Amino acid sequence: MFLLHPAVIILAVVLQLPFVVTYNPQHFKKLSLFAAEKPSKKAGGQLFKNFVGDDGRVFACSDRNFYAFEKNGSIAWTVHLNYTCNADIAPIHGGSRKIYLVAENRVLKIHPFRNGTTESAVEVFFGPVETDIVGIAVSISSSCIAINVKNRGLFALRLHGKLLWSAGPVLYRHGYRQGCRKCDTDCYFTSVPVIDHCEASIYVSNTVGELYSLSIRGPHFKWIQDFSLYGNKFTITAGNNGLLYVIIPNKAQILALEVSKGSIVWEGSVGPLSSEDYEPVVDANGWISIGSLDGFLYSFSPTGSPKKFPQSRSMSSVIQVNPVLDCSGYAVYVSQTEMVEREADDIGVNAYVAAMKPRNAVFTLLVPALGSSYWSESNHSNLLFNLSQRDMKHFAMDERTLLSFFAVSRNGNPFPCRTTRQMLESSCSLIKPKKISIYTGDESTIVLFLLSESVLLVLLAASVNYCWIFWRKKRLQNLNLGKFLEKRRSLRLQQKEFTRAITELEQKASEEAVANGVLEKLNDLVKEREGIKRKLSTTYSLGRDGEKSGSKTILPLYDGTSRSHSFQDGSKKESVTIFHTPTDSVSSSDSSLDEGPDANICKKAKGKVEVDSSSDDDVQGGFVDPFFSEHSCSEIERVRMEVDEMGKGNLVE
Repeated sequence: MFLLHPAVIILAVVLQLPFVVTYNPQHFKKLSLFAAEKPSKKAGGQLFKNFVGDDGRVFACSDRNFYAFEKNGSIAWTVHLNYTCNADIAPIHGGSRKIYLVAENRVLKIHPFRNGTTESAVEVFFGPVETDIVGIAVSISSSCIAINVKNRGLFALRLHGKLLWSAGPVLYRHGYRQGCRKCDTDCYFTSVPVIDHCEASIYVSNTVGELYSLSIRGPHFKWIQDFSLYGNKFTITAGNNGLLYVIIPNKAQILALEVSKGSIVWEGSVGPLSSEDYEPVVDANGWISIGSLDGFLYSFSPTGSPKKFPQSRSMSSVIQVNPVLDCSGYAVYVSQTEMVEREADDIGVNAYVAAMKPRNAVFTLLVPALGSSYWSESNHSNLLFNLSQRDMKHFAMDERTLLSFFAVSRNGNPFPCRTTRQMLESSCSLIKPKKISIYTGDESTIVLFLLSESVLLVLLAASVNYCWIFWRKKRLQNLNLGKFLEKRRSLRLQQKEFTRAITELEQKASEEAVANGVLEKLNDLVKEREGIKRKLSTTYSLGRDGEKSGSKTILPLYDGTSRSHSFQDGSKKESVTIFHTPTDSVSSSDSSLDEGPDANICKKAKGKVEVDSSSDDDVQGGFVDPFFSEHSCSEIERVRMEVDEMGKGNLVE
């Protein structure tokens, strides 16, 4: 049979702080409603802190033995440790079916599947150390375990045992000191290290109330925040949702910090807590839940919205054990203890809670995000009877242990179970990316900035264009193309003269009656003019006619059906290019005009050519005009004479 423990629980306060809840270890005992009447000596009487695994088993340590219990209370397997377990530090799951726990200033690694084989199921992973091990934390995704050793610092090791790095509370970088700014001596890490699996960060506090954020990959501080105004004892809980929760037990406060900077996002108040190491739980929806001695469960959303459960309660109830997270990740199990008598009062700035004779415990399944409870149960006779028929009858069982077995039994739970990795993925998905504002000025300033940038870009483009034109001109000057350009201008002048002569002939032919032969001659003359235009519109390539010989030329090449030949006199450094054009385009290009304006045109053109080609010594890179010859002027004169004779004949007739 199970007996009630007739303990008197006194939570008295003597500190000069509001809502301070402390206890004297000589007078305070954890509530023990369910204790074995005659626990077996060979099994060990008291189970220490436990945890619930993904396989639905409850893992706990007692004295020098480690146990894995099935949900019905029978022992699945047991391992003898050779060292006494630390009752204040719960074992943790390390992935790959490994379990880590602290025993006699050592960290032990347990291999469950080696149990019953020739290989040892227990090995010393870290230690022994001369001082106490404050706490451990494991990151499965980073394959890293963090160990805090009192007065020695924080150690990060691979899961196979290799040391990654170690860090103390003080770090000097670039000549500046980081950490322990208010205390040069007796400053060390005092809290259990906490790992944010989404951020790959480790959080730990020191003796002077400073909170550190370190990277798992190296011993560098991301940030340090001073919370000494709130006290120097914290309970740190990773939200795995972009937030870090800090519980201030002496002031019954909760702080939500932004993980990237450590700044406070929101603050909340809760009722008095049962102990300084009270551990809240964070579900997959990002809600954090904390039980209080006032009988309420306080839940806060990621944005800080509070809820209290239950909405109506008995004035004599308390919550003193940590909630247990359901295997789905969305619900929590809460144990609310009903007392025969409970008294709470404030005396000045102090507060105290006193309770006597626990009567019963009510277990409730809550979903904080929905603000509802699925069921509550106060009659535990069936569960106690089943456990009494199994191996659990050999152990003294407290309220926390019974709540864990109640959670794994999943009596009436509608939510499907998920693994720890799946719950972390769901929780990490709640992290919202931060919007980084590059510029915080007003709209008019931004527009002015963009306009100024546009003007600068236009000026830069104009400068580049000017430099490009200047460079091209400079390059042409280096090639000595002045003579070639003068020849081009002379060709254009000759084209204008020929065009004017043809226009005069057309006007004269239209005013006088002429024979068909004269009209045909005029058509031929027009075709010859078109041939000259085509030649003048020819695309020239500079310098390609001398590539084979290695000489540098400046004369153009016609890229159509015509051909060219370049010659260079090495002694005088002179070159001549002769163009050959198709006969069908220039065969009839020669015509002559009689004395008069047309004859003057031919004379001027002829004289121009003679002057330009009078001396090879005067022209560097001599040039032969392919569009003008004496024969062209004589042909023009002949055509003009025929036009006149045919016109006179028509007049005689």
